Formats: sequence, C-alpha cells, structure tokens
Amino acid sequence: MSRAGKSFVLISGAWFALAGCGALGAATHGKSTGATPPARPSSTTRPAPQAPASKIDHTLDAMRDEMQRSRDRLMLQTGDATTPSKPYYIEYRLLDLDERTITAEFGALVSSTSSRNRFMSVQVRVGNHKVDSSNFITSEGFSGFLGSTGTVGIDHDYDSLREDLWLATDQAFKEALESYSKKQAFLNRLARAPTIDDFQQEPATVQIDPLQEPDWTSRNWEAEAKTASAALRAFPQIYSSRVTYHLIYATTYLMNTEGTQIRKTTTLAAIEASLESESDDGMPMHDFYTSYAEHPADLPSAQVVHDALTRTGQEMVDLRAAPPVPDYDGPVLFDASATGSLLAQLLGPSLSGARSPLSMMPQFDEMMDRLGGRSDWTGKVGTRVLPTSVTLVDDPTAKQWNGHELIGAYGLDQEGVQGQKVTIVSNGMLRQLLMSRRPGPDFDESNGHGRSTFLSDPKPLISNLFFLSSDEQSAAALRQKFLDACRQNGQAWGLEVRLMDNPTVAINDQDNASDFFATAAGGAATGERLPLLVYRVSLADGHEELVRGARLEGLTLKDLRNLLGIGDDLTLFSFAQNQTAGFSGTALQPFGSSEGGVPSTVVSPSLLFDEIEVRGPRSEPERLPLVPAPPLD
Repeated sequence: MSRAGKSFVLISGAWFALAGCGALGAATHGKSTGATPPARPSSTTRPAPQAPASKIDHTLDAMRDEMQRSRDRLMLQTGDATTPSKPYYIEYRLLDLDERTITAEFGALVSSTSSRNRFMSVQVRVGNHKVDSSNFITSEGFSGFLGSTGTVGIDHDYDSLREDLWLATDQAFKEALESYSKKQAFLNRLARAPTIDDFQQEPATVQIDPLQEPDWTSRNWEAEAKTASAALRAFPQIYSSRVTYHLIYATTYLMNTEGTQIRKTTTLAAIEASLESESDDGMPMHDFYTSYAEHPADLPSAQVVHDALTRTGQEMVDLRAAPPVPDYDGPVLFDASATGSLLAQLLGPSLSGARSPLSMMPQFDEMMDRLGGRSDWTGKVGTRVLPTSVTLVDDPTAKQWNGHELIGAYGLDQEGVQGQKVTIVSNGMLRQLLMSRRPGPDFDESNGHGRSTFLSDPKPLISNLFFLSSDEQSAAALRQKFLDACRQNGQAWGLEVRLMDNPTVAINDQDNASDFFATAAGGAATGERLPLLVYRVSLADGHEELVRGARLEGLTLKDLRNLLGIGDDLTLFSFAQNQTAGFSGTALQPFGSSEGGVPSTVVSPSLLFDEIEVRGPRSEPERLPLVPAPPLD
C-alpha cells in the first residue's frame, strides 16, 4: 500500500484515515535481517488438518510463528551504530469483518449487500517505553499510532498470511526507525523534553473465544426495511428519506511480543433513518431516527420501527412549518432525551487522560483547538469540576440498565486490557480519567478504555457513562424552577431542548452534510452546539411552540459546574462515537453512525442551565423546487 501522505482504506462503506506507525515512506537505507520470506512449512513441521480446511482457523498459528521469527531475527544496521537496531515491541492486529447492509426508501428496497473482508495492522515500536517511535507528528503527517495496514486474504490460509505479516512487519520496522530518528532530532531541539512515557507496559492476556458465524437469516431484513420505510410515504413534505439496517460481525485478533493472544467476536446491529425537507422560506430541514443493539435479533420489530418513523415524520412536518427561533439569552431546560448527546459533546474530549502527541506542525495544534479536542480537566485532579451532588462513572462492565441493553459494554479493550469501572467524578471532585496504554500528565496506567472500531488507533473513549446526582428533582419541580428562573430574568418565555442533532445520520446530501460539519467544527471550541427539537415555552400559560434553526452559543464544559437543577428522570442514550480522523476525541465525536462508530451509551437526567445564548438562523435561504415532488401512490 502506498505510504504517500496518509493512506485511506475503504472499510464498511466509510473512509477511515489510517496513519503510519513510523515515518510515512521508507527512507531508511539498508536491509533488515528479518526481511527474508518465511519458510514454507512442511507436513512434518505443521500438524495435518483434523477438519476441512474451510473450517480451520490458522490465523493464530501464522501470527504466532511470524511474531516469533520477527522477535528473533528482525534487526537493521543503521548509520554509525555499533550494534544493529531492534524493535522492543511488535503488535499484530487482524480484523475479520462480516457486514450485511439493507437500505430502503419510502417502502422500496434500494440495496441489499453482504460483504466479508479481512484487514491487517502491524505496529512496530523502536526505542523503549519511555521514548519510542510513536506519538509524533512530522511535517508529513501522523507517525506512531498505527503500523502498516491493508487487506489480506479471507480464507485463513497459513502461508499467505505469514507472507503478508512478514512484508508488513518489515515495512513498519523501517518506518519506525525513520520516525524514531526524526523524533530524537526534534527532542534535541527542545529546551525541556517531555517527561511522560510513550507507552505503558501491561501483563500478557490470553483469551481465545470460539469463532462465530454470522446469522443473516433469523429475520427477513429486506421485508422489515421496506415495511419500516413505508411509514414515510404518508408525508409528501419529506423530500428525501433513507432507512438503513446495519448488521455487523467483527472478529478481532491481537498478538504482541508481551505475550498477549486474543481472538474475540463483537457484534453490532443498527437501524439508522434520515429525513430531509425544506421549509417554505427555503431553510433545509432534517430529522433522524436510530436504534442500536448488540445482536441483530434484539433490534425492534418492523412494526415498532414503522410507528417510530411515523412519529419522526410528523416531527419533520411540524419542524418544517415551525417559525424561526428568535435570538435568546437566558435559562434553558434540556430534557433527558437531549442530555445524553449534549454530555457526550461537552465531556468527551476532557475524559481522556492520554497525552497529546508531539508535533512538528503548528497546524495540528490549531486543528485540535478548533475542533474542541483539548482536555479542560488535565491537571485538575482533586478539584471541583461538576456540581457537588454529581458523580460521573464510566463502566464497561455494565451490560444492562433498568432492563435496557448497554451497547457500550465489553470485556477487553482494543489493546487487550480488561475494561474497568472508573469513577471519574465523585461529589463534584475530579478523581480519575479514562486511560489507554498511552500515559498522560496525571495518570500512567491503563484502566481498559483504549477503544476503537476496525483498526483505527485505540483512544480513551466513553463506554457506558452514568451522570448521577444525589440532589434530584422531579420533572414538575424542575420545570417550575425553569419557569421561575425565566421570570427572574425578565423574560416572557423560555427555551426547552428535547433532541440534539446528529448530521452524520440525519443528512444524506453531501453538500448539506459538509455545510453542517463546517459549522460544527468552526464552533466546537467556542461552544456552539446543534439542537434539533427546541420548544418555546410561554410563562403566561405554559403553552409550547416548536421553533427551528437554533444554535447554542458558548456552551462549554464549564457550564456544567453550576447547574440550576438536575432531574430524576434518568434516560438511556445510545450512539456510535465518531472515529473519523480529526473528529475522534473532539467535541464532534458524538456525530457518528454505526458505519465506523464506537458503540457507546450515556445515562443522564434532565438538566437546567442558568444562562445560554441561543442564536436564530442567519444563513441565506435556498431556492425552493420549481415543481412539487412526484406522488408516491
């Protein structure tokens, strides 16, 4: 695979930027002594198969044998060094991805595909755990997070896999040497070098789970997609809609020179629907529906989805006819149905305790600032960061809550570390952060939160996040406090947010999606948030009116420190965290979909904020269609 700049691999219908483990390109001269093809095993060196070849998985054997050969023989004489350079850490990751995708529009089947692919990632580290070839961004781009990546054969053939691993290991080793050389030169120019280690040692983990075969036939998915999407035929005001069923089986293999050997299968099933329209004054409108489950059989029935889409379609029609929201500055009540997404946006970047990579590019730091990717909680352990009544817990070991499945649950993270329950905040005080094997300024050890999808770089991410309070208020009491706060502010009405936006799921049109992400990215650091369903509540009689086009300005993590009130109506919000390069670990990470997203949940109550600036629509309206949409009957 070409290493010019960044390489892009098409996985599951979405682009994922995969950055090299060493410097991009192989400028190191010489030939590694491990760069000879692996010997072809004979019948005397490898036991004869005990079952048909199609039923035997030789993956672990090939990984184990090539790992041992690399440990014994991989070295390279560089420059004036008296001894050849050797890697101190090698990691192989493979992914078998089986996916079924069914898409329907207005009751008609658009596509139905099944795919099987195998992807590989090889990571090689040079140096030692304190300073190695990783966590470094050169002028050419990322270097140090992933190794050589690409596709390999899907038939589990021992010989071909060993050859693929051999080639990728040799390439990753040379890239790591180049990256390490550049990093050392960069560190020598610094007045004070960083003291945080690059990598944390972990004990070996061995877990070999049985292989699982995908089950695509337990339900008639094509018929269900058509039945569900037919609900939107009743709304001619909706110009475009799409209902997609994603069924994913992912078997991951992990092996490293520390002795870790893992084979595990994870599954995810999702229904994601997008609705698009346009108001009479030319403002683009959209809405969405999602449902996630660990297993396909646990997805809601076609009739349940049909009914939910009928409600969503009516919301879309009502939103289309709603008046634009006037500018507003005052108390805002977030229903529990909206706080999960809001908290993921506000808290997500600051929950990670991992160090930021060293960078030769000022543009990288500017990008992270622009996307809201800096942790506001670094260096604040032991200080108050939330109201004193609040406890914040992330628990990947929790599989259910109030009878609902938690899709963020897992055993081992993507680095082979057991997932741990972490009390991040206790009584408002910051106690811990989410950690991967990349140490940070406050904590060194992983607590099993190195998460990713497919073969992207594991990062400390939310699993199942619980926002709990010892000072809860009933819905009626919290609403009364909201109205009283509006009166004290001298206002005739207040704003209530019932749903936050997710343009990744809601928008099919690429131009509109790009516009929304440009707006979101530009305002992420300054606290611009995108609500979808916002109601204006009259203080005179409690009348509610749906309004459109709202933008929340200046809403940042600091606003959570002094909430006016917290409800007792804990609600589950399931979503897929965005793993697209540049978005993961930023305020935009909740804007994801099942195509490449990390399954996650947030359990949170209604929240009352004292003061938020809300801006009405400012963009120029678009021209309406010259003729109405064709009838669907």
